Formats: sequence, C-alpha cells, structure tokens
Amino acid sequence: MNGLALHERPAESASWRIALPHTAAAVPVARALVRTALTEVEHLADCDTAELLTAELVANAVEHTAGRGPIELVVELRPTGCQVEVHDPDPAPPGHLTRPVIEEPDPYQEGGRGLLLIRALSSSCGHRPTPSGKAVWFRLPVIPAQRRPA
Repeated sequence: MNGLALHERPAESASWRIALPHTAAAVPVARALVRTALTEVEHLADCDTAELLTAELVANAVEHTAGRGPIELVVELRPTGCQVEVHDPDPAPPGHLTRPVIEEPDPYQEGGRGLLLIRALSSSCGHRPTPSGKAVWFRLPVIPAQRRPA
C-alpha cells in the first residue's frame, strides 16, 4: 500500500495494484486489500459495499474467464470516491454488465446475481479491453459527512 496519512482524504488520486492467483483464494485476499485501502482514508467510500462488489468482480474473473494467468486488482482512491478494477486474461466482455435490461435471476439458482449487485450498488460500472485481456470496474462515491457513522 502507499503512504497516505491515516484519516486523510486524498487531494489527488492514490492507487494500489496487486496480482492475485486465478483461484478462489483470490476473493478473500481482494476483500481484505480493498478494506485496508479504504480504511486508510477514513470514510472515503462504503467499505462494506466496496468489499462485496470487489468479491463479485474477483469471483467472476476466477469462475468465468479463460486462462490460468493471474488476475490483477487495482484500487484507485480519488477525491470523489474510489474505483476498483479487476483485470483478467480473457478478452470476452462480462455478460450483461452494461446491458440496459438484465433478466431476473432464477430464484432457485445459487449464482447469477453478482452483476446485478454491481449495477445496483455502484455509482457506475463497466469494462474495457486491455492489452492482455479486459478490465471490469465499478465506482463508489465519497460518503457525505452527514451520512458517515459516528
């Protein structure tokens, strides 16, 4: 992680980047890294939501992408909030992330809700091609001072 002072909101962007294994073990590691980055800058964004959405992105990258290469987590703190990206080696876009209408998931299936959560809980989300595959991202805004927990 970098050297922001505890409880200081960044005047400019600060970012963290780490390679993770292309296995399910990457999910709890990614959650912990996001929580650490966001709590280093007090109340910048909702840590619980950031952890949940990061877990969904990483789990999707592990489960639904081709290749065995590592995935990469990028957390960027901005004066307006945060952006989390997960890079994976598969160039295929994530299914239904940015389509205007998403079908309701089957209530009897365990999966199928991750992209819905990302769309519903983030301020924006999307994907873009990278030289080695793609990046899937979401943004969360700064929590207004009056809504911060005491």
